Amino acid sequence: LSLSLSLSLSLCWLFLVDGWAVNYNSKSLCNLKGSALTMECTYTPPSGHSVQKAFWTKELVTSGSEPPDLLDDPEYRGRVQYLGDEHRDCSLRFKTVREKDQSKYYFTFITNQPGGKYQGAGGVDLSVTDLQVEVPERVIEGDEVTLTCKTTCSLTVRPIFTWYRNGHYLSSSTDQLHLQSVSSDNKDRYHCGLLGQNSPEVTLNIRYGPKNISVSISPSGEIVEGSSVTLTCSSDATPPVQNYTWFKGTSSVGKGESYTMKNISFVDSGEYKCRSSNEHGQKLSEALTLNVLYPPKSVSVSISPFGEIVEGKSVTLTCSSDSVSPVEYNWIKGTSIVAEGETYTMKKISSVDSGEYKCRSSNEHGEKLSEALTLNVLCGYILFNGSIYSFYISTLYIL
Repeated sequence: LSLSLSLSLSLCWLFLVDGWAVNYNSKSLCNLKGSALTMECTYTPPSGHSVQKAFWTKELVTSGSEPPDLLDDPEYRGRVQYLGDEHRDCSLRFKTVREKDQSKYYFTFITNQPGGKYQGAGGVDLSVTDLQVEVPERVIEGDEVTLTCKTTCSLTVRPIFTWYRNGHYLSSSTDQLHLQSVSSDNKDRYHCGLLGQNSPEVTLNIRYGPKNISVSISPSGEIVEGSSVTLTCSSDATPPVQNYTWFKGTSSVGKGESYTMKNISFVDSGEYKCRSSNEHGQKLSEALTLNVLYPPKSVSVSISPFGEIVEGKSVTLTCSSDSVSPVEYNWIKGTSIVAEGETYTMKKISSVDSGEYKCRSSNEHGEKLSEALTLNVLCGYILFNGSIYSFYISTLYIL
């Protein structure tokens, strides 16, 4: 008897009795989180029955017990309103839908007659979604890009979207926003809106080849022969640069983000460039000119006029050297300094000026002596037996 009674009560809740009906306008709803929602519903109590209580619940009745009223749930109190009456309308309104409201809801009513309890079969399945902007996984500079405003379920209402760039309204009203020929300089923020709700902002992660290639040198300042120098290449690229190649003139001299020259020499002077490359392209930096400073090299002395030097004439010695820094010259006869300057002129030269001359070339990085130049001054000429003779202080030569 007890089993029979329980089954009978259960059937009262679950099955339509003659004259009873509940009609849900939509069996499933998709609604935006944070927006309002109305579950539209109508019902018909049987003739001769007076509705004592009408309410919504999340519980499917499987026994004779009365399910809990949604309006009594603290999670819904103040957010949910029963719009229906005790005759026909059983609509329910959510002022603000939350993510955890996703569930199945059933309308239930109780009449004044014994066994007058009914729950609308099937209920309403509510899905709650938010807005997200879908960006293509791979965007390359110059591409045309389409952004899509997406939900996780198909919205019940016909949506009219709004789009924003950096918070400013755009004219597009569909779920897609089309961008023409995007640039790597595009740092704009985009989001979409619907029914007063907004998606999170997104930015475009645009892939592009190397830009703004530059070369720096360490240490900065003057580079002196024998020191160590490092050149470093930097560039802007997405994805980051994968390969760096160093060139001196037109010749490849190294690989890697940095290029170090230890014990640098004057022959390392020249123009250096860095080539940066990734999967989207490559680019050369502007040239960096490297001047290696060094002590004077290849110091030599020349004499003018060339040939025999006769006492009383004028003679000029000229010093030359290889140096990128300003040079000072000193003239040395034997071990004594006799003059300064690039040239040394001896007017009305005499035999006492004979000897070995050297030029000392010096700059801030060092100094170097030339090889010795031997100057022999002829003392004069005599006429003897019709022949002309010339002689030095110690030796007489026939011309």
